[in-house]
Amino acid sequence: MVKERARILVVGGGYVGMYTALRLQQKLKRELGRGEAEITVVTPDPYMTYQPFLPEAAAGAVSPRHVVVPLRRVLPHCRIIVGEATAVDHAARTATVRTLASEEDSTGALRLTYDELVLAPGSVSRTLPVPGLADHAIGFKTVEEAIGLRNHVIEQMDIASSTRDHAIRDAALTFVFVGGGYAGVEALAELEDMARYTTRYYHNVTPEDMRWILVEASDRILPEVGEDMGRYTVSELRRRNIDVRLGTRLESCADRVAVLSDGARFPTRTVVWTAGVKPAPLLAATDLPLTAQGRLRCTPELTIDGVTHAWAAGDAAAVPDVTAEPGKVTAPNAQHALRQAKLLGDNIARSLRGEPLRTYSHKYVGSVASLGLHKGVAHVYGRKLKGYPAWFMHRAYHLSRVPTFNRKARVLAEWTLAGLFKREIVSLGSLEHPRAEFELAAGGKPSDESSGDPKGSS
Repeated sequence: MVKERARILVVGGGYVGMYTALRLQQKLKRELGRGEAEITVVTPDPYMTYQPFLPEAAAGAVSPRHVVVPLRRVLPHCRIIVGEATAVDHAARTATVRTLASEEDSTGALRLTYDELVLAPGSVSRTLPVPGLADHAIGFKTVEEAIGLRNHVIEQMDIASSTRDHAIRDAALTFVFVGGGYAGVEALAELEDMARYTTRYYHNVTPEDMRWILVEASDRILPEVGEDMGRYTVSELRRRNIDVRLGTRLESCADRVAVLSDGARFPTRTVVWTAGVKPAPLLAATDLPLTAQGRLRCTPELTIDGVTHAWAAGDAAAVPDVTAEPGKVTAPNAQHALRQAKLLGDNIARSLRGEPLRTYSHKYVGSVASLGLHKGVAHVYGRKLKGYPAWFMHRAYHLSRVPTFNRKARVLAEWTLAGLFKREIVSLGSLEHPRAEFELAAGGKPSDESSGDPKGSS
């Protein structure tokens, strides 16, 4: 039994934040009911994004609303604060949070006090000082970016179909993806598959008119599925006329021209950046110990090394991998994050009750990746699969990991219906700037928010 009222602050509403809070709701149900514990979740968005479904959302195979999980629904016994933690002073047990109302609120940012801290802010895109990258590239970490990219690709096909200028047409139909990890390969493969299908509804755009380019700095892609499956993926993509360039870097995308380290130049209106992630900037604004890579230094019990009442897991945490050689830490992926979050919730409950903590131990079992409808690769429990079996395993695995039965049922129903009807090929670009038409109708000039494209996607 918890002896004193415990205030638990969870920073982050992603995999680790949501699943930890969900586990704590279950483990501390009686304490929460008696007012002996409280759980506060600080998150920039009021939902958790199930990122493995982002490529399918971009391709239109999954509705965007089914890619996200509303936190207020799954965490009814937690206090949800939509805002961004900007600093943590663990010595004083306080966190500074900037909310949506901070700029208008005379009191400014919130200062939250806590007894137990869970840091799970996740990661952000790792960018490089590439000329033009900030002005023209599109990321692929959020559902907004995924849907925006889908709209953008179809919009480029519309541009190519309606212009007589060959330079504009060629640039519109050239799509450059940088990064050969999961995000880059799956996003490219799903969108190429979607665009190939969409061309049947254009009288003057064919699959052969489009150019899809994958740029990867190392000599292989999808290292998680193994070298053999990585080579198969390269062959499969090239068979679909996708230009895979290994050992190549993007040196510039200024003036909407992608310049590669091998000397190639591609005028393009689409550069998608998926070249890795880095720990969230919040970690540098704490008084907690970090590794040389900027992740929180943790113990196998998921406590932050050298301090008390502080916990971490997921992308932000360097958790020792007890199943591997000494000094190695677990990879920052969803497989570890989901399992760490459950143990993290259990260990916090055990700590509050004075019970011994358990060690995180999980041997990596393999990976699955989708390469478009009915296409995929997998390396699971030592077995290698490709094509339809791998694609089916990819869907089955991720469906089993989607939180809540309600969300699972919705995704499964959507997949079933999608198999019975044709794909949707509609681009709803106005969703990104909903006030633009009204501002023009009112006789004004569209604001930057309405008229400009902050990611250079048009």
